[in-house]
Amino acid sequence: MKTQICIIDDEKHGRDYVSLLLKKEFPEIQISFEASSVEEAYIYLTKNSPDILFLDIRLSDGTAFDLLSKFKEITSQIIFITAFENFAIQAIKNGATDYLLKPIKKIDFIIAVNKALDNIKKMQPTQNTVLQDHKIILSTLQGFKIVDISDIVHCEADSSYTTFHLANKIKIMVSKTLHEFEAVLLEHNFFRIHHKHLINIAHLQEYIKGRGGQVVMSDCSVLDVSYRRKNDFLYRIGKTD
Repeated sequence: MKTQICIIDDEKHGRDYVSLLLKKEFPEIQISFEASSVEEAYIYLTKNSPDILFLDIRLSDGTAFDLLSKFKEITSQIIFITAFENFAIQAIKNGATDYLLKPIKKIDFIIAVNKALDNIKKMQPTQNTVLQDHKIILSTLQGFKIVDISDIVHCEADSSYTTFHLANKIKIMVSKTLHEFEAVLLEHNFFRIHHKHLINIAHLQEYIKGRGGQVVMSDCSVLDVSYRRKNDFLYRIGKTD
């Protein structure tokens, strides 16, 4: 699958230049969307998660930080592009992969994109993450644990950590994001009901109606379902609200 890119810049020539550099230096990368405002970008990002986000800081209707503040979690690699040096610290606090000053130097651009691609590769589950007999290897500070996937009730995100809640009430904290496990576990009857929660549908006991609603799991935990994931969740379990 091609790496997906989103370019957000209120100046068309700025978007065109990034697009040109990508086509020349990274032809394997696909530009999936371009936006010129916070509003356009917000609508797109609520439904899509590009691998890399090129983000100008000053936009026509706000700033890049206004946009990012609308989300509790952005999994994209973010490369900020701006004509101003004084936003660097704020950009770093907002998870910048890199910070490029206009006019963009080609060598700096190449380094930034390669850094983002390396980060994406590191986040992808390795072949050894899941064993053939439906077990998963969870790296811990003490070493690693091998867990039956069927014993995982749900996974909970906490910044760059993920806590695995098991059927025997044991909790295992791993220093990786939930996003890094999601692709693997979705193939094993899991569903992401919220930016913080990935549940094993086999352990689902009850759904409680509400704006997004809540689920009750086999370990008696009660978890929120986000409003924008509600319909997909109900469809996934074959129900309608």
